[in-house]
Amino acid sequence: MSEGVTRRAVLATGSMAAAAGARAAPAAQAPAMIVSTWDFGAAANQAAFARGRAGGSLIDMVEAGAHVPELDASNHSVGYGGYPDRDGHVTLDAVIMDDAGNVGAVAALENVIHAISVARAVMEHTPHVLLVGEGATRFARDQGFPQTKMLTPEAETAWREWLKTAQYRPVANSENQVGPAGSEPLGSIRNHDTLGLLARDAGGRLAGACTTSGMAFKMRGRVGDSPLAGCGLFVERGVGAATSSGLGEEVVRIAGTARVVASMRMGLSPGAACREAVEHIRRLRGPKIKEVQVGFLALAPDGTVGAHALLPGFTYAVTDAEGRTRVYPAPHLDG
Repeated sequence: MSEGVTRRAVLATGSMAAAAGARAAPAAQAPAMIVSTWDFGAAANQAAFARGRAGGSLIDMVEAGAHVPELDASNHSVGYGGYPDRDGHVTLDAVIMDDAGNVGAVAALENVIHAISVARAVMEHTPHVLLVGEGATRFARDQGFPQTKMLTPEAETAWREWLKTAQYRPVANSENQVGPAGSEPLGSIRNHDTLGLLARDAGGRLAGACTTSGMAFKMRGRVGDSPLAGCGLFVERGVGAATSSGLGEEVVRIAGTARVVASMRMGLSPGAACREAVEHIRRLRGPKIKEVQVGFLALAPDGTVGAHALLPGFTYAVTDAEGRTRVYPAPHLDG
């Protein structure tokens, strides 16, 4: 599927895949090669798979997969078309990591569509792990990344409508899970549906990527879990990889993906490790997270997949070695 695929087409594909595959647990399928968060991850998986078939490395694969939602103007929480902060600036966060300890990230990046590629450039061309704000934007410009006006007319209209009340009321689950635009109370905001993508090769090596435009109408300078190694993404050789989506502040509080991988190191399956992290958030936060969504997705070196969420609605896409992709609903607490 091309990078220009529309979000509507992706969601239609994901819905059909979910209907076909939701009855069977991923563990019953062939070992996974690529997994990603949310229904629209199916298109990202396909792009990553195609890059791998063409001879790309694991890092090439996860970068190619991340490019799909980053370029989709109808996706208001990743890349081009993302909702802005309260001041009207679209700022992007991304991280890329392999199981050899190579990692690069950017936060509060402006004027560049493919934040994941800038994160890769940080990893490959600097002695640093994370660049932020004006420094990240200047680095991207110096590296030759095209400069783009990121605030689309549709996103600007939504921002100006939000300014009428300027209320900050997160609503659980990703954009495609909460009904058509305008169905929420005026001033509410939908949890951003971050793309987290994990890939493995036939030898069990791992890599991952995570990219987002962050929470809609956030405070200027806010950074969530997505670009932070150990929060939005963590990869460890011989153990596993994990990514997250939902309200990033809750993931940061527990270093969520590092916790998931640590649990896998201690012998828990990917699914059990994701559930343990979600249960810990609930114990820690209690009633404060009654209507907050957090989901974790994990991949083991043998291709076993697991996921768990606080609330129903979190989905993930799984692609096997033959390129077959299915979308599954994640288990959730109390469900």
